[in-house]
Amino acid sequence: MPSKKAVVLLSGGLDSATTLYIAKSEGYLCHCLVFDYGQRHRREIEAAKKISRLAGCPLEIIKIVLPWKGSALLDDKIKLPNSKAKTPNQIPVTYVPGRNIIFLSFALSFAEGISANAIFIGAHAQDYSGYPDCRPEFYAAFKKVVSTGTKAGVENKGIKIRTPLINMTKAEIIRLGNKLGVPFESTWSCYEGGKKPCGRCDSCYFRVKGFREAGIKGK
Repeated sequence: MPSKKAVVLLSGGLDSATTLYIAKSEGYLCHCLVFDYGQRHRREIEAAKKISRLAGCPLEIIKIVLPWKGSALLDDKIKLPNSKAKTPNQIPVTYVPGRNIIFLSFALSFAEGISANAIFIGAHAQDYSGYPDCRPEFYAAFKKVVSTGTKAGVENKGIKIRTPLINMTKAEIIRLGNKLGVPFESTWSCYEGGKKPCGRCDSCYFRVKGFREAGIKGK
């Protein structure tokens, strides 16, 4: 049985699923953490449940409320962006204020509570450069929070913040996930919650583009 433990932030998408399988491949006993934060649909939560089950990892679902909204993912009055209408160098309306800060704070408390050695998150900077909380600089700063603001950090039993996908392209992530046996067919990327992906939103666009560039049939 693995002697080291990790908390893995699992959204139900292909990036977080690949991150989970990376952590498993490194010998971690993984505890998946999923957030029900009032997002437009529950498809990704159901996907996360299935992925954790297929990976044989325990799952915790945390329900939180962000009543101030401020994102197209939280407010159905805000139109989801079409990938063809994307504006370069502009933070997209799908950005959720402080989301990764909130998620990592919960994950840090969880990790400290179970004496985990690491937190894994599937952020990557290249395709989603519009999100400020997906940049390497943000995670470098959060590592300082861990070292100075936790009992584990003060006692030099630091909890690592692992971002194994941070500098990878979507195609590279898909190739790696395919090699690790990630059940991509069980992941959900679309911002809409229909029976099938919409094929129009940013997330659908990057998924299709990634599989095409990876030379792997899309799932």
